[in-house]
Amino acid sequence: MKNINIPVIDLFAGPGGLAEGFSSVTNRQGDNIFDIRASVEKDPVAHQTLTLRAIFRTFPRGKVPDCYYDYVRGHISKQDFLRNPLISEVLENASKEAHCATLGEDSSALIDGWIKDAIGGHDPWVLIGGPPCQAYSLAGRSRMRNIDPKAFEEDKRHFLYKEYLRIIQAFRPTVFVMENVKGILSSSHNGLPIFDRILDDLSHPAPGLDYEIRSFVVSPSQPAHHPEDFIIRSELFGIPQMRHRVILLGIRSDHAHRPHELLVKRDQPSCVEDVLSGLPRIRSRISREKDSFEEWLNVLRGGADTLKGWESQISQKMMTSMQNEAEKSRQIKNTGQPFIPVANPFSQNIPPELVRWLHDARLGGVCQHESRSHMRSDLHRYLFSSSHAKYQGYAPKLGEFPPRLLPNHSNASGDNIPFEDRFRVQMSTRPSSTVVSHIAKDGHYYIHYDPAQCRSLTVREAARLQTFPDNYFFEGNRTQQYTQIGNAVPPFLAKQLGEIVASFLGAAR
Repeated sequence: MKNINIPVIDLFAGPGGLAEGFSSVTNRQGDNIFDIRASVEKDPVAHQTLTLRAIFRTFPRGKVPDCYYDYVRGHISKQDFLRNPLISEVLENASKEAHCATLGEDSSALIDGWIKDAIGGHDPWVLIGGPPCQAYSLAGRSRMRNIDPKAFEEDKRHFLYKEYLRIIQAFRPTVFVMENVKGILSSSHNGLPIFDRILDDLSHPAPGLDYEIRSFVVSPSQPAHHPEDFIIRSELFGIPQMRHRVILLGIRSDHAHRPHELLVKRDQPSCVEDVLSGLPRIRSRISREKDSFEEWLNVLRGGADTLKGWESQISQKMMTSMQNEAEKSRQIKNTGQPFIPVANPFSQNIPPELVRWLHDARLGGVCQHESRSHMRSDLHRYLFSSSHAKYQGYAPKLGEFPPRLLPNHSNASGDNIPFEDRFRVQMSTRPSSTVVSHIAKDGHYYIHYDPAQCRSLTVREAARLQTFPDNYFFEGNRTQQYTQIGNAVPPFLAKQLGEIVASFLGAAR
């Protein structure tokens, strides 16, 4: 087969990480292989992001109107952007692609109508997406079971995959790609393993309809026998983040006689500093009191005093380190902006393949790179943690904090501290920890490796670690932007998955 523009339907789409990757796959002639025909997402703000990206993808490469860049730079309003004749002309088609609906609650007939129209009788076509993971994640399970065990067992999110299954039953995709958290492998419901049930349901969704469930990292000649064989460790495949997710490749039985390729490991992992150090250096703000550059400097200069009385072999070294970093902060006056003009926002060490993926010269700078505000006490903790990481070579646990820097919580001291890494520095020489939606809360788990900046990661930095292109704009307020990014599949990983699916379907030639 030599198919191009293979329809793709994206369920539980979030801000569109999977779709972004699949939509970027081309054949040797540079033609797009996949066409994102419909995305379904329940969150109205993420849906706005999906719609904006659908507009962007409507135009050929290099032909996106200037008004798009004016909008994401903040030079024109959303209303003026949508009124532009070039945009209003394509808005209807973009709206037919991006749909706001809650799968499993809103009308199945309506959603099925969208999907039927989008597929248009085409075969092959591809279904992608991942049901919400709160009921499967380790943190989510622990929290919900402790609050209300009965409500946990009755939580509908255990079975949102059945809505995915229902679409498979109704429309028989040639291939499907389903993503979820690693916790799904150990999750159970009423004492029975959830993952075994999901595999069985997806393998035999309906009489006369069967799928072979494969792994993207285990050879087809050695079928995956263990649940762990479906885990993809993103840092092995060019993603600057230790994001470990279960991703299933389902192949309809009439195509299952053919093998598929595997993800190709990189020789060296991409690290945090490689990806972030080219972005403009910015300082944090002070919350709950008047912020100014001078006052912020005074807060940092007082950070070393919090170590007085700390009986540790490294106390003097850490005091000196914190003082030195606070002085370096004198060079960093800007707190960031919605758009910062910069000619080349990349370090020399970033892998060329990531530069090609992330960079858009027409953008002319960096969007959504603004710092958060932090309390004075948290700024001291950030300065200590990041200085410790820089000069001691590892990020300190809460049990290694000076007494005066410990949070005023009953569970922040003693022998059994439940969240020892509550203040987590993203180490410069390693891939980051998993970027999850919790980044929208307070930023404590995402402290920047540079002590002089003394802050948590910005929206754009989180997007970089997730490998969203720099021209990908997230709608909503900052909390909503962080949430979207944390809920997404890394687009650069999704591109690699899409290339495997394209090759399997014979469309990559």
